[in-house]
Amino acid sequence: MLAVTKREIRAYFTSPLGYVFLAAFCGFSGLFLWLNCLSVGSAVMGGTFQLMFFVNMILIPVLTMRTLADDKRRKTDQLTLTSPVSVFGIVAGKFLGAFFVFVCASVVMLIYGVFLSVAVTQSNGKFDWGSFWGYYAGLILIGAVFISIGIFISSLTESQMISAVGSIGVNIVVCLFDVISAYISNETLAKIIDSLSVFYKYSEFTQGIFSLKNTVFFLSIIVVFVFLTVRVIERRRYA
Repeated sequence: MLAVTKREIRAYFTSPLGYVFLAAFCGFSGLFLWLNCLSVGSAVMGGTFQLMFFVNMILIPVLTMRTLADDKRRKTDQLTLTSPVSVFGIVAGKFLGAFFVFVCASVVMLIYGVFLSVAVTQSNGKFDWGSFWGYYAGLILIGAVFISIGIFISSLTESQMISAVGSIGVNIVVCLFDVISAYISNETLAKIIDSLSVFYKYSEFTQGIFSLKNTVFFLSIIVVFVFLTVRVIERRRYA
């Protein structure tokens, strides 16, 4: 698993993809910081983190589109599948590789927090680090969720474009469960679908609320999609 992770990280940074992702993440986050904080003299970053949710919904599929689809296209997946590494090790390694790049990008949000903290302190104010860590935890968790979805979709096709578009589509669907539930007449089913709303739970983090229940929810989604990816690959391995 560690070998796969290292190979994935190296692949991201020996191609333009990793740098493009970092640049896009920093560009959008910087713009939102300016609009929500710097231009209005506010040190509350909740709005910036909330807007980054929608950016990551589209940006992360671009990061994950090649994880498994490219191996299928180049027919190198058979070499991977016949290696001594377990299928779970392959999937986990690819997940951790993409997650590492995402975390590297998200460090810029921490830098923004430090910058605002210094500015607020110089103005005899106090920066709310407690809320910030709630924002930051939500960003990391939702990023991991989108990565797990992206890798799963990538395992279903050999086209990177289809993988990216498909991942964006699934991300949109899982984020609109609360909207979909409003149109369902069956109250029990509506409550079940509403409870799966990803955006609503992420919004609680952007309000500075760190919820263990929501953390477990996000981790469960990650586990489910990693499991589904393993099953897809195992079916191909033993076909």
